Amino acid sequence: MANTKWGIDPSHSEIQFKIKHMMVSNVTGNFNQFDVNVETDNDNFENAKISFNADIDSISTGNEQRDSHLKSADFFDAESFPKITFESSEFNKVDDSEFELKGNLTIKDITKPIKLNVEFGGSGLDPWGNKKAGFSIAGKINRKDFGLNWNSALETGGVLVSDEVKLLAEVQLAEVVIA
Repeated sequence: MANTKWGIDPSHSEIQFKIKHMMVSNVTGNFNQFDVNVETDNDNFENAKISFNADIDSISTGNEQRDSHLKSADFFDAESFPKITFESSEFNKVDDSEFELKGNLTIKDITKPIKLNVEFGGSGLDPWGNKKAGFSIAGKINRKDFGLNWNSALETGGVLVSDEVKLLAEVQLAEVVIA
């Protein structure tokens, strides 16, 4: 079977993160500019090769001041490190709709292996005859592993920002047709 290439359908995809604030509630952010490329040699995506990147300048938490702080050298340092990248090393089928995705995540030129849980929602043709496939992705990282160290102690104990970051994505891929 020939390899099939897939690209992101950006209007039907979202990349998010959640992090505890003041140890009591979660703040959600997302990246508005990102790209995903997938290459597979079968219809069930097992062993697919996956690459992802997100533009740091597109980060949005719904608060302009917080977004500017996240883009600053205290966190992502968007001026020096404009993208987050991910390259898969394994994409293994766990059962009919569950996969385990392993690969290398790079933030601020620090690359670490991570593992993500992926649910395959299925595939089908849209009303215009384009083949689409959907995935829900979840995982966790420790932000300090990637040099995102800024924090502030709270008077009541604890810290302003947790170390653990939850990663969430809803991704719709479109088969790339080469004419």
